[in-house]
Amino acid sequence: MIPPEFEYVRPGSLDEAVSALADAGEDGKPLAGGQSLMPLLRMRLAYPEVLIDLDRVPELREIRDLGDALFVGAMATHHQVVNDPLVQRHVPLLAQATATVADPAVRHRGTFGGALAHADPAGDLPAVAVALDAVCNVRSARGSRDIPAADFFVDWMTSALEPDELLVGVTVPKLGPGWSTHYEKFHRTAQAWAVVGVACAVRRERDTVTDCRVALTNMGHAPVRATAVEHGLAGGPLTDATARQAAEHAAEGTSPPGDLHGSAEYRAHLARVLTRRALLATART
Repeated sequence: MIPPEFEYVRPGSLDEAVSALADAGEDGKPLAGGQSLMPLLRMRLAYPEVLIDLDRVPELREIRDLGDALFVGAMATHHQVVNDPLVQRHVPLLAQATATVADPAVRHRGTFGGALAHADPAGDLPAVAVALDAVCNVRSARGSRDIPAADFFVDWMTSALEPDELLVGVTVPKLGPGWSTHYEKFHRTAQAWAVVGVACAVRRERDTVTDCRVALTNMGHAPVRATAVEHGLAGGPLTDATARQAAEHAAEGTSPPGDLHGSAEYRAHLARVLTRRALLATART
């Protein structure tokens, strides 16, 4: 199908991008990698009057070491994130999950910030951002603000971004010694969205779990933190038995959708199975 008519703006700096978005108001839409927005335009599910292409804004592609955290620019591509040595060393869960996104062609064009701003609960990266206690850095002509990832995803395809706000990047706290991470998901084909996914990070001292973070993909209208699993493991060993016992609580507090890919009950079952696999995978690393 042919997209609706729109005005095209291509700013060369962050200030120009923010200004263009302010001028467009509710009629403007940022264009990052285009892997989600372009299909919506072609199917006429989105009708922006102004499209603001961020491809020539170099500040948005940076991945920087902030000391106790990493800054990942919103326009960093999935391929860039997967292969960045800072990400691999300090927040490996982000690299592990991003490597499962779609296929190589999409990963070379799709962007980290675009995937978050799209706020699809079936997307892999929102749950990872929640599990890592990431903070979304947002800017507009009115100023800047930081939004915790737990508050950034409001509903299905809905983020906390105001119409004139641009996601500049994400601050991700580093995972220090003792942490092991894993992203586990089930999908019908290699390129399909996750039916269910589990982002898992576990910190151990000797044989004791001192911290555990588990977030679920596609188990509600937004990423869900599996707090019952986290509490069930904290303070004890991570074994097959304890992982199985904790994982039985993975679906608590969730509202998984039911569709042609699986019923709500099937997704709840998957959440329990995949959570156990993710926990045991962290125990092996």
